[in-house]
Amino acid sequence: MGSTALGGAAPARAGLAPKSGVLGSTFKPCGGFKLKTTTKVGRSSVCVRVSIASSPQKQYSPKTSAVKSGEEVRIAVLGASGYTGAEIVRLLANHPQFRITVMTADRKAGEQFGSVFPHLITQDLPNLVAIKDADFSDVDAVFCCLPHGTTQEIIKGLPQQLKIVDLSADFRLRNINEYAEWYGHAHRAPELQEEAVYGLTEVLRDEIRNARLVANPGCYPTSIQLPLVPLIKAKLIKLSNIIIDAKSGVTGAGRGAKEANLYTEIAEGIHAYGIKGHRHVPEVEQGLSEAAESKVTISFTPNLICMKRGMQSTMFVEMAPGVTVSDLYQHLKSTYEGEEFVKLLNGSNVPHTRHVVGSNYCFMNVFEDRIPGRAIIISVIDNLVKGASGQAVQNLNLMMGLPENMGLQYQPLFP
Repeated sequence: MGSTALGGAAPARAGLAPKSGVLGSTFKPCGGFKLKTTTKVGRSSVCVRVSIASSPQKQYSPKTSAVKSGEEVRIAVLGASGYTGAEIVRLLANHPQFRITVMTADRKAGEQFGSVFPHLITQDLPNLVAIKDADFSDVDAVFCCLPHGTTQEIIKGLPQQLKIVDLSADFRLRNINEYAEWYGHAHRAPELQEEAVYGLTEVLRDEIRNARLVANPGCYPTSIQLPLVPLIKAKLIKLSNIIIDAKSGVTGAGRGAKEANLYTEIAEGIHAYGIKGHRHVPEVEQGLSEAAESKVTISFTPNLICMKRGMQSTMFVEMAPGVTVSDLYQHLKSTYEGEEFVKLLNGSNVPHTRHVVGSNYCFMNVFEDRIPGRAIIISVIDNLVKGASGQAVQNLNLMMGLPENMGLQYQPLFP
């Protein structure tokens, strides 16, 4: 795909695209589905709205190593009708250089995005299309927000020059045999799995920066690995007897209609699930084992609680001989002192989910257990932002050579 400069001012926008008129649509096969190619004949009228983002003057060229200031990166959001897709759109409304040009949602194909998510009706966006009708000739990068098990073949069929951040679990496990064991079917794109980089931003920043395909971490693994990986690398905690009790808002279960997620089923209660083996377990163990350079096995119980968004992971760990809680705290402080989105709270302040809602922050703190030699670590994130779409934007910023925090400086919503 070749990108050319627009030669004039871009339309008034906040990182999002006006709709384009098309004529002479044709189809060409690509990796098991059909990509639509079109001849552009003009633009529809643009709705004028307030924008705090400056309008880029020219388009990014994939032949260059990084996006320059003022260049426009054209974005496709696949699976835009789910919670993570909607959150991508909300975040990009404040991104000065990302503009959405393609949005797919098979069941909602033909609909306007604002009719699916009225809270985003003010945004100028292309209509939703079925993925088989998507035109990737006007795209530089893709956020793939499709369900687990559906992404591998679709990404395999995308044009090779596209930068891709996949928010499903389809490329998170490096061992394809382990993937088959936990997800019940063989990996359908093993050659891409070899290329994929795991996208825990603060831990694997250099690898992400040079990647074409990034597997965005799960929400539970993000909240768990951010505090535990540095402590394991520094050999400050033992690798045995790591116990994790985690709780998530209902959006973590996705937007699909499920009886177990009805209000009358989840209200006024807390619901443990995946007790014998949640699919995030191998992802967490993969990250912790790489940090330890030896096999790490955890005890992990996730719980669904009656709130819309937010996630808390409480980790019980045994300290290495001679190590104190203060040592754990100081190491996490030095590790994340320069990080914008990971914050260690002061003193005995307890992280609460209500203090990170709507933001890309992870708040954490370390506490002494009443059992000698053990410590309790608590971390909180918004499962839809740092646990999904926010970290995805953070990763694509890195991949495009842009400031990592671009479009992500939303402050938490409180109360």
